[in-house]
Amino acid sequence: MKYLKPFLFFVLVTLCLPMFPDEGMWIPLLLNHNEADMKSRGMKITAEDIYSVNHSSLKDAIVKFGSGCTGEFISEQGLVLTNYHCAHGAIQSHSSIDHDYLTHGFWAANYSEELPCPDAKVTLLVKMEDVTKLVLQDITKEMTESEVDKLRSSNIANLTKQAAEESGMKVEIRSFFSGNQYYMLYNQVFEDVRLVGAPPIGIGKFGGETDNWVWPRHTGDFTLFRVYADADNNPAKYSANNKPYQPKTALKISLAGIKEQDFTFVFGYPARTNEYLTSYAIAQTTQIEAPILINARTKRLNIIGAAMQKDDKTRIQYSAKYASIANAWKKRQGEIRGIKKLNGIEEKQKFEAQFQEWAATYAGGVYNELLPSLKKAYDNLHPYVEQATYMNEQLMAPEMIRFIHSFDPLLTNVKSKQKTSEESFNTTLTRLKNSVPDFFKNLNVEVDKTIFKELSIIDGDSKNNSNGNKPVRLVDFPDKEFDKYVDEMYAKSIFTDQQRLMEALDNLTFKNVEKSKIAKDMLYNYVERVYQRYESIRTPQLKQQKAIDELQCTYMQAQMEMQHNKNFYPDANSTLRVTYGNVSGYNPSDAVFYKYYTTLDGLIAKEDPNNADYTVEKKLKTLYAKQDYGPYANAQGELPIAFVASNHTTGGNSGSPVLNAKGELIGINFDRTWEGTMSDLMYDVTQCRNISLDIRYCLFVIDKFAGAQHLIQEMNLVK
Repeated sequence: MKYLKPFLFFVLVTLCLPMFPDEGMWIPLLLNHNEADMKSRGMKITAEDIYSVNHSSLKDAIVKFGSGCTGEFISEQGLVLTNYHCAHGAIQSHSSIDHDYLTHGFWAANYSEELPCPDAKVTLLVKMEDVTKLVLQDITKEMTESEVDKLRSSNIANLTKQAAEESGMKVEIRSFFSGNQYYMLYNQVFEDVRLVGAPPIGIGKFGGETDNWVWPRHTGDFTLFRVYADADNNPAKYSANNKPYQPKTALKISLAGIKEQDFTFVFGYPARTNEYLTSYAIAQTTQIEAPILINARTKRLNIIGAAMQKDDKTRIQYSAKYASIANAWKKRQGEIRGIKKLNGIEEKQKFEAQFQEWAATYAGGVYNELLPSLKKAYDNLHPYVEQATYMNEQLMAPEMIRFIHSFDPLLTNVKSKQKTSEESFNTTLTRLKNSVPDFFKNLNVEVDKTIFKELSIIDGDSKNNSNGNKPVRLVDFPDKEFDKYVDEMYAKSIFTDQQRLMEALDNLTFKNVEKSKIAKDMLYNYVERVYQRYESIRTPQLKQQKAIDELQCTYMQAQMEMQHNKNFYPDANSTLRVTYGNVSGYNPSDAVFYKYYTTLDGLIAKEDPNNADYTVEKKLKTLYAKQDYGPYANAQGELPIAFVASNHTTGGNSGSPVLNAKGELIGINFDRTWEGTMSDLMYDVTQCRNISLDIRYCLFVIDKFAGAQHLIQEMNLVK
């Protein structure tokens, strides 16, 4: 019973008795199983209105934005709405001291002023199909793990290739329920995406990292893009001849607002959750990985933050990077706190004790050794996880490390017996030369060197340092003073100066690479030692993790057999999902209760001229003084900014539309409450809340603050 048969899985998923808490990330194709519950909570549309392949539906308005966010079409001219923090990099890439769009915002007055964003690809799901039987075809209990892996991979490759050839789309097969179910996804990928409008950072990121993961929130976290297509409305690379894409569905936007206990649902691309893991996995995440990450990122943030305060160029260079580093840093702190508050590890252990009792009497004890095997596997994995986390978060923290490693393919002939062709060498060389200007545009070499010095040694007093109080270097250095050695590498390396590097690359050929400046570069050779050390850790780590993944596949199957009356949802895996809940405040701690929405009054009250996170835009204060809110005020005359609800969300849901009972856009998901960040591992309906920008504040900023009424006119506003 090692592998769950497709027909058995179907019975378990579709015929189980309904249990519908607010927790859950549901596959839209199977949403008819949730429809009755959703309607009982107030939904006024059907599952077919949300997802259909036979006619246009809401899913035709939902896109994956870039590689890690969600967006939605809000006009018939391809206008896409997503979060400011998802667009931060794109805004920063177009910014300079002379054109500081981060500080002042950006609003295109017409199509010709919209700015191309080569990295901002948009992916639209056309349909999804269950291919579990085909992927697991011919797999038997008698096969070894390696035989199963090989056959499964072959089946996936053949199915994907055939479907892509027949459909002309980008096709992928994704695993669900830890490898017990597989879906084929048919996607259109649009590469011509242009920046249309972004508020100044004082609105788009009001509250900064101080308020990140925190409620109450007053952040205008939105940005507008436009998707372009060819003359036939099909995806195309950037061209001045492309036209705005015309989606099958563009969301209607509600001005009616929200009230407590209103039904809501979120439609988007949640990235990763792990709700069905063992206590051993939770302990590894919260007690080994997270403390190392938090400690290392605290140092990086202190270094970068101090440099950003000194000059505007560095502030622009590191604005998006600082936010990205800080995001996981703060989230992990909340996750540890949440798991402790829930007694998460102890609760998992209680379930595991119940599981062992059940396993002893089920199917001849076929699952008796499953949990002991998982515990042993995690015990074996822990040392590798600890060292790999140190490597990723400390030794490989300087940007220069990964940048230099990207040049490794040029020296393949020097380092191994595998020979590359001159043509392949020249193609790689051209690609790398093209990457150099962008890298140096966003780099402060002194900041990078400081990070190198501060994070290349594990603190002796770190509680995660298994070597006691002695400082540890995971990569050896010559017998000389460490700081002077780093100064010497950065001073002499061709990689720390754009002009030196380009000159070296211009003189580099297939024949002279062995004696080139790259091959002899001190910093390059240090990076080689770093990656050799990293591979010595990662190889056994990945092997051990693969063994755990196979056991987890079986454990997932066993949990579903044990709890056959439970309606299971698959963990998030960056595929399209629907989550639903209700608008609701919450009680984070003793004697404290948070209201379900915030207003402009609260934003003005937070103003602090001495804190950049709480600087209020001058025009915003003028509009507030005049109470000039247009049609965007609520019934009490307030201008709402954000609200919370009990929708189960995670990373990747950033930018997801929050929809009302009629399927109309009422908000843009952008965060979770800090008390509920453990929801990636364990969900608690009393604490887990998604934070959304009220669409009325978004419209107010576009209309009254930016004066971009031409964009409002594109939208379908309903009351």
